[in-house]
Amino acid sequence: MKQIIKELKPYKKAIDIFSKFKGEDDAVILDSSLENALGRYTIIGRHPYLKLVNGQSFTVNGQAVNSTFEDFTKSYLAANYRKNSTDLPLIDGAIGYFSYEYGRQKEQVATRHHDKTNIPLCILNFYDEFIVEDLKAKRIFLIANGNLRPAPTAIAELEASIAKVEPACYGEKNSKAIEVAPNFLKGKYMEAIDKMIEYIIAGDIYIANLTQHIAIKSHRKPYEAFLKLRSINPSPFGGYLNYGDFKIISASPERFMEMRRNIVTTRPIKGTRKRGKTPEEDQALKEELQNSGKDQSELLMIVDFERTDLNKVSVPGSVKVTELFSVESYATVFHLVSTITGELAPGLNAMDLIEATFPGGSITGAPKLRAMEIIDELENSPRNIYTGSMGYISLDGSLDLNIIIRTALYKDGIYRLGVGGGITFESGLEFEYEETWQKASAILEALK
Repeated sequence: MKQIIKELKPYKKAIDIFSKFKGEDDAVILDSSLENALGRYTIIGRHPYLKLVNGQSFTVNGQAVNSTFEDFTKSYLAANYRKNSTDLPLIDGAIGYFSYEYGRQKEQVATRHHDKTNIPLCILNFYDEFIVEDLKAKRIFLIANGNLRPAPTAIAELEASIAKVEPACYGEKNSKAIEVAPNFLKGKYMEAIDKMIEYIIAGDIYIANLTQHIAIKSHRKPYEAFLKLRSINPSPFGGYLNYGDFKIISASPERFMEMRRNIVTTRPIKGTRKRGKTPEEDQALKEELQNSGKDQSELLMIVDFERTDLNKVSVPGSVKVTELFSVESYATVFHLVSTITGELAPGLNAMDLIEATFPGGSITGAPKLRAMEIIDELENSPRNIYTGSMGYISLDGSLDLNIIIRTALYKDGIYRLGVGGGITFESGLEFEYEETWQKASAILEALK
């Protein structure tokens, strides 16, 4: 096996190239459509040589194995470490997702819900070929690892395919009616918020996230919907994962966890305001969020919680809050964000980090286990992938995972979307309900 990394010239965008491969089973793109310090790279994965599927049983390349998903992944990462001497974030490793239900089971939280979507708890595919775009430098690289076929053959085939690629078409612009079916009536959702506040008053929890789920019928095909979504709502942690009988379409603004050279960074979001219709209204809403005591206290609780999680697997004394209350701007909303860093303890790897911290505190609550129990009691369906994570794990030890929000799951002709928010003692029932629809707005628009 001999790896080849070759710069593609002339430069073409990864999103345009992916249109050539989008129909392949297991073809994926981790898409930074919002080009900023967070969203520098877009990564395409093709042709997995190792497929880890954790569902009702754990399979490796379709065969059941006598191991747990966690033990197998930890061992594989440890035994197959490969140094990355480039500046590219991923040249050899896995792309996939971890559903919220995986985290719930890992934490041994019981559920009263039956999951009708029937997709795996998590999938990690180790890919033989990658295409990585550096959006800042306007350069793009082809990577072949030679596991499934000789790397020179793979590179030549990629170049020949890409030569015919044209810029991506964003589909017809005319909107059509969609059918939208939320699983909460407004009054019932507000009752659930009220009940959550009662748990806070009783001392069970300090904060918890409450979600409603929306089923949507749309004329748009999944990839067309993804292209429209990324054009109207650019995000640093989006993507399109094609698993054949289901697809994941994401425009997430939130990073769950990044690790580079054993330095871990997590960026919880808590606090949202819609964008204004005029520059003056926009600025006023931004300042309202920046100065909101309720949102600051909500984020502060999650920061403290994330620090505790990170300390489980970090070098003692290395966990620090490097940014506390920053406002970030997106197409439809503002968000209040913090940053926490730490150094992974020696002898541990990406899977140990995931085990210690997943699911993220920003979308469960504090204390985490009690919040997850109350979530199951008050929500009307399983969360499935919503508030899980998708991203990559590199064989050099790096990792980058988002939080699966602003994300639709497409299966059996239906788009499924989760939207929610953090509930505290100060939460207003009407405000929290309306915020869920504000968060849904970009995907609903993309599906019209």
